[in-house]
Amino acid sequence: MTEPADSTEHLIPLAVVVTTPAYSGLGPALTYVHDRALEPGTLVRVPLGKRELLGLVWDAPGLSLEGLEPGQARPVLQVLDAIPPLNAAWRGLASFAARYYQRSLGEVALAALPPQLRDLQAEQLARKLKRLAKAADGGPKAQGRRMKEAAGADNLAPASLSLGDATTAPALSPEQAESLQRFQQTDRPALLFGTTGSGKTEVYLRAVQDLLGQDPQAQALIMVPEINLTPQLEARFRERFACWGVVSLHSGLTPAQRLDSWLQAHQGQARIVLGTRMAIFASLPRLRLIVVDEEHDPSYKSQEGARYSARDLAIYRAQLESRGQAPGHCRVLLGSATPSLESWRAAETGRYLRLDMPQRIGGGALPRLRLVNMNHQPRQCVIAPPLVEAIAERAVRGEQSMILLNRRGYAPVLACHACGWKSDCPHCSAHAVFHKIDRTLRCHHCGHSSRVPYACPDCGNLDIAPVGRGTEQLEEQLAGLLADARRADGGPIRVLRLDADSTRAKGSLEQQLGQMHEGEFDLLVGTQMIAKGHDFRRITLVAAVNPDGGLFASDYRAPERLFALLLQAAGRAGRDAEFVAAQGTAVELWVQTWYPEHPLFAALAQQDYPAFAAQQLQEREAALMPPYSFQALVRAEARTQEAAQALLNLAAQAGEPLPGRQHLTLYPAVPMAIQRVANVERAQMLIESDSRPALQAFLTAWQEQLHLARSQPEAKGVLRWAIDVDPLAI
Repeated sequence: MTEPADSTEHLIPLAVVVTTPAYSGLGPALTYVHDRALEPGTLVRVPLGKRELLGLVWDAPGLSLEGLEPGQARPVLQVLDAIPPLNAAWRGLASFAARYYQRSLGEVALAALPPQLRDLQAEQLARKLKRLAKAADGGPKAQGRRMKEAAGADNLAPASLSLGDATTAPALSPEQAESLQRFQQTDRPALLFGTTGSGKTEVYLRAVQDLLGQDPQAQALIMVPEINLTPQLEARFRERFACWGVVSLHSGLTPAQRLDSWLQAHQGQARIVLGTRMAIFASLPRLRLIVVDEEHDPSYKSQEGARYSARDLAIYRAQLESRGQAPGHCRVLLGSATPSLESWRAAETGRYLRLDMPQRIGGGALPRLRLVNMNHQPRQCVIAPPLVEAIAERAVRGEQSMILLNRRGYAPVLACHACGWKSDCPHCSAHAVFHKIDRTLRCHHCGHSSRVPYACPDCGNLDIAPVGRGTEQLEEQLAGLLADARRADGGPIRVLRLDADSTRAKGSLEQQLGQMHEGEFDLLVGTQMIAKGHDFRRITLVAAVNPDGGLFASDYRAPERLFALLLQAAGRAGRDAEFVAAQGTAVELWVQTWYPEHPLFAALAQQDYPAFAAQQLQEREAALMPPYSFQALVRAEARTQEAAQALLNLAAQAGEPLPGRQHLTLYPAVPMAIQRVANVERAQMLIESDSRPALQAFLTAWQEQLHLARSQPEAKGVLRWAIDVDPLAI
């Protein structure tokens, strides 16, 4: 007699994590059954409702089918066992991120996997792996064989081979050598505080080189804040480690490329992974080193989905990887010329080891600050005449200049001065930005685009004009101001603009950066994307055109960000000491400001980040702001502003008896700075506490109250809500 299909007598229960919201009430994992035990971390395909989803087998000691009706536990449909299970350290990282950032385990764990992997059947995955293995020509053994051939010395020891193409490695400066030695001797996270041009990247390269020399099977994760910095850094790593697997992980890759890189890392074929914040969740079974370059950059904090900080997770992941191993098994190196105040304080209190590199490679001088008082310049002056003259003088000598304006487009807004009309976005409480290059008005929040009107839509006035300036307008005006100036070869001065609009086409960023490096352009104009990470060799002058907005912004982090941006931008100048010495020129940072007496500029003139950090930390401590307190921001989106605020206020009232509440301050709900985006109203509530455990306990218990508040009549029309732990913007 055939056994009934729903019999569970010979089936084994499995805890499987799938993508479900934290408030769904389904728990962190669902129970499925299979005819054999599966190791935690195994990828499976399972049914959920009428859908078939990718799931992860999770740790669940003592799980049984007791209490379940026959057939209630549905069977696993497929086992993707062509690849090894995700290891315990990776699962621990996903679990911690879900708990700390108040998301469901499935939302974090499954979102960390490549999108294409979530849709593959077992047979498709097997074919993909077969192609990868063929492309790798035998995997690690072939890598070692090719390394020997490249070195031209078959009798070299394996440890020597792991140094890669050591002939391309420059000699270390005393500061670099000391920093590297101290880093290798510590089991604490290390903060590499090196001025711009001090050679931090070479320290990263040597740290990886030494690691592979000690353990040829080890893996290293190198993180950068933005995609546009990845190709340049990747080129240096590929040049140095030509015979080792080097892959990239970032959102700019196609789904197929991202899956290939992830699989190579997961199977150990790739020894070095370079990526943006998403790479912190890469599966690296032999991870021994994590480098976070430009660790201060806000791009490491996700602003959608699970709002995690990749920098903070890097510290925790290294601890997980080192459990049960020798001290310092997995090390973390954070690098920056302008560290975040959180990391700076951690170094001051001894949690991190600080490594100082205050000197530039080659003894090059840091840029000298020149403040341009705009109160003394001609009316409606965009670029001060002395600055225009300085740019022209440098172009004649074959030097390059860079101008920073952190606003793209031609102008922030078009306006009619007759009736007061402004080019507002119809879907957002923000202006549509005027882009002259294609005569459009574009909203940088929802993406709405429209043609520039011939006349004012309200009064018919033909005289509508741009208000404010963006990089497009700055490029145009500089071209006019420098029209009569000449470069070293006698030709006209060439201006290059780099921003999100000019680099939209695939490969355009790399092409334009290459032209700048080759000296085809004399002046680079751009947003903050040009201010960090780039190694321009001929730039001797950097100018910031309109930085005053950061001096008096309501965000308490604004001075920290402005100081970091200006110091990072200044670091693009004078990086080639030999070139500067041959030119006999002064390396300068020009800042046009209406407030030259502001204390921020005094610290900037001395290039004194420690003094600036000490002053900022003193103010933060007096105001009990992070890092001396802990915050969470709860955001709600709804059809009306009233509903969004009602949800938050109702939940706040219901949260009074919850654990940890006595250590918290819940502020009333208020509209967000940009209140409406894509016809959705947005509100937020700030929560502060002097205790991180109390804040976490409250938020965990409060999720249910938020979900219940959504069902109240006052909150009708609420679309979604999200909790942002350790927010970077309030």
